[in-house]
Amino acid sequence: MNRQMKTDRSLWKVILLNIITCGIYGIVFYTSIADDINEIARNDGKKTMHYCLLYFVIIPITFGIGGIVWCHNISERIGAELARRGISYSFGASTFWLWAVLGSFIFVGPLVYTAKLITAMNLLSESYNANGY
Repeated sequence: MNRQMKTDRSLWKVILLNIITCGIYGIVFYTSIADDINEIARNDGKKTMHYCLLYFVIIPITFGIGGIVWCHNISERIGAELARRGISYSFGASTFWLWAVLGSFIFVGPLVYTAKLITAMNLLSESYNANGY
């Protein structure tokens, strides 16, 4: 039996809990995203690096570049899984570059990216819960 994935992620919950926990919830949030996409898309031949390893080891060693590569790759993987499952929602690496990177110049861009990431993962989780992989 497949474990049931969370389908109730929300941007406001992430923002509020991140503020209350001084950023610790952000690590928990991205760890759960990585774990869930590894389970949902386990047949695509890829594996997303655990977020704690990325956050505490890779990002400091690579001066942040590892985090950018990780976000690009997970966004691309989520977009590919949405397409494979026939879910009509536009998300992918271009979403990361447009909203999280370029959108940071207008401050709200990373929030838009996070909201789109949450929506994409909720849709994938609903599909996984209903149909398996």
